[in-house]
Amino acid sequence: MKLRHARWIAACGLFASCAPRLVDVEALPRPPVLDVRYATTDNFTRTKLYPLPKVFLHPDTARALEEVQSDLASRGLGLKIFDGYRPLSVQWKMWNLIHDERYVSNPAVNRGRHTRGTAVDVTLVDRRGRELPMGTAFDDFTDRAHPDYAALPEAVKGNRRLLAEVMTRHGFEAYAYEWWHFDLKGWKRYPVLDVGIDQLAVAR
Repeated sequence: MKLRHARWIAACGLFASCAPRLVDVEALPRPPVLDVRYATTDNFTRTKLYPLPKVFLHPDTARALEEVQSDLASRGLGLKIFDGYRPLSVQWKMWNLIHDERYVSNPAVNRGRHTRGTAVDVTLVDRRGRELPMGTAFDDFTDRAHPDYAALPEAVKGNRRLLAEVMTRHGFEAYAYEWWHFDLKGWKRYPVLDVGIDQLAVAR
């Protein structure tokens, strides 16, 4: 069911009453492989930011991601997902560590990209769940992570192009500084939430 965004904003704000609106990606017909780094210390903050290794998305984002999965399945590929919805409070923690708007959204400016459940951090995997080479690891905050970085093997550049082509074909926009980051088109219209990952898991 398509949500009316203005009504949702007015009714919910930042409160947990909106929690059931978000979709657990593991409930999708073709769930992506999960690698939720922020539920571990294996991330740029070196701290555990999420209490559970779960990924939630706005229903519109979840539908678009399922279309991507269907498209990739025809090629013998799929997605691995590192992050989706991120509570606003976690976004502030990240920003306080990395004051670089290329790699961490300043919540004082746009309240974050991930906080709406409309952003995804993803990569490509083969049938066995093995990552295709992308030239850098997830959350590599260097020029090599920029999608248009040229000094890479042709196979790597081809993998990046394929990921971007499939994602944009199904309603996402590529991000200029991170090859893994994609936003659902029109993401700024969606409301920001500050509901904990554990609260969302309980609301299932």
